Amino acid sequence: MAFQGSLAELHLPDIIQLISVSGKTGVFHLTDGAHRGQIFLHEGKIVHAQLEDIAGEEAVFALAIWNEGEFRFDPGVATDARTITKSNTNLLMEAARRLDEWRVLSKKIPSTDSIPEFAVLENREGQINLNTSEWMILAKIDGRRSIKAIATGSSLSVFDVSKILYGLITTGLIRLKPATAGPGSTAATRATPAHAEPDASPPATASAGMPELVARLNRVCEACRAFLGSVGESVVQKHYQKARAEIEAGAGSEAIEEAVQQIARAASILKGPSTTETLLEQLRSIR
Repeated sequence: MAFQGSLAELHLPDIIQLISVSGKTGVFHLTDGAHRGQIFLHEGKIVHAQLEDIAGEEAVFALAIWNEGEFRFDPGVATDARTITKSNTNLLMEAARRLDEWRVLSKKIPSTDSIPEFAVLENREGQINLNTSEWMILAKIDGRRSIKAIATGSSLSVFDVSKILYGLITTGLIRLKPATAGPGSTAATRATPAHAEPDASPPATASAGMPELVARLNRVCEACRAFLGSVGESVVQKHYQKARAEIEAGAGSEAIEEAVQQIARAASILKGPSTTETLLEQLRSIR
């Protein structure tokens, strides 16, 4: 029986952990628009991954930062390819580390479909020292190629190119312009990670009842964390952040209700359909 859901509700590392502990053999199919990826498990161990022209560990790491799209796990599907030798624990720990790092990078690089171009600043003073990797990336910037295209041409991962560009953007040498909308654009690489901290400064238009709503949202999410445990941490954080932003923008209790429903749906996937009603029952007194 296939197991499927939305990457907007569950992060890939959490999904893989859930399946791998059962020792299943099968394949994850991941889709986001025109982009397709696959991750194969053999008796619970990740043995092969493919994302377009990327294979192996880098494909897993690239897929791990997707926060939109769909996944489906088909059990019993095997492959002879063996591009991954690391244990699941080491692989997913590195994927989690990159996800945390992407949280920082995404503040200046919202999409790897963006196109780097040189920034012309007047009255620039001082000397800027660049290393070999930075010079290599600078040489490939032409105002037309996206970050992903530059990565392909430099034999580096998109993640590594993004790290280099982050430094160049910070120093003011490079700026980004959005890609022209079209079939090649994708939300897959717009990853605004679910772990990002909410802005502590609410906008001036926030409703007068916002403190009470935020306090209520905090109580609801704490109850969800206690119910789901560590496997649901990223899910709860994602919907907390979304609801908090909506409340700060002037929304009312409907933002909390939506967060509850989304977390309950995720609970059904993580812990089985019977847990949804149990969770909702626990939350009724808080809501």
